Amino acid sequence: MPQDNRRRRRSIENYQNDTSSHVPQRQHEHHHSPHRLSKTIFFWLLLSLVVFAIVGGKYLEKKLNNAQKAANTIYSSSNFSKSRNVSSTLKKGKPVSILLMGTDTGALGRDFRGRTDTLIVLVMNPKDKKMTLVSLPRDEKVAISGYEEYYPSKLNSAYFYGGSKAAVRTVQQDLNIPIDFYVTVNMGGLESIINAIGGVDVAPTISFSYGGYSFKKGKVTHMNGPKALAYVRMRHEDPLGDYGRQTRQRQVLMKVALKSSHVSNLLNQKFLNTISKQMQTDLSFDDLLALGTKYRVATHGMDSDHLQGTSTMIMGESFEIPTLSEKQRITNKVRSALDLEKAKTGSTYGTDYEINTSQY
Repeated sequence: MPQDNRRRRRSIENYQNDTSSHVPQRQHEHHHSPHRLSKTIFFWLLLSLVVFAIVGGKYLEKKLNNAQKAANTIYSSSNFSKSRNVSSTLKKGKPVSILLMGTDTGALGRDFRGRTDTLIVLVMNPKDKKMTLVSLPRDEKVAISGYEEYYPSKLNSAYFYGGSKAAVRTVQQDLNIPIDFYVTVNMGGLESIINAIGGVDVAPTISFSYGGYSFKKGKVTHMNGPKALAYVRMRHEDPLGDYGRQTRQRQVLMKVALKSSHVSNLLNQKFLNTISKQMQTDLSFDDLLALGTKYRVATHGMDSDHLQGTSTMIMGESFEIPTLSEKQRITNKVRSALDLEKAKTGSTYGTDYEINTSQY
């Protein structure tokens, strides 16, 4: 019998034996006071929290390890020196730029290194709490960095010729802007990513039917992977042609990016397995953590734009050629979002690879 119970039994017997004297025992010595009771409750609550923290910590540690493995899988260096110190930029929480590329690899049965149907310059500015997205025309006439002998080329062929390195260098030279990181998404596998996060809600920009799906302008629609892919693929029925498709691509990719950054998805093994197969980036695991903590506020506002060109036939092929003033407008916009000094827009036709990264 526990010692406290033996004491309590003896106390009761002593009280019963002395009833004739009517001398009350000091019962408060044998009952828990409110203060002692609260300390006991606090102790058990504290113990429970410690146990929960240990168990939960092990669980989170495992999930974080899985996330790190996925990040390591999708990491692929751009294989050239960046135009500025990106580690310092991230550490200080300064605006960063990312070139988002949607390749046609794996789409519609293709299994070769495809061209980039989608090219978007994304700037995240945590100070201004704003994202700036600028779509670039895939058919823009350029000279591909490192493959100038194939001039004139289309911008979307840069990735085909030289992967992320050629694509990043070409965009940098074309607009005189630094590209800090790149992210490549297999558009053929985009539907798998969207399914893994439970779909996305999008308000279509126009009404149309495509691939067996119908969309109504302005009506928020929940889209699973196949439906979202049909929404971003349609081009010929859009009055704005490829520029209209670019707008829809920006819509869906941003919905995917924002929903993917939720903790529940980052700890979801199915989602991690999916992106491991469908993405490549030179953002390390630590870089991704920095973006998720310091830069999430940048998602509070969004400024969406595109570089406008004019269709021109050259040697039987259709190219998009933006005016110098239009290129300068986009250069000004991106550099302003990056808190960089104004500078003359770039050109891919020369041999000067120097990118102006002067801060305000």
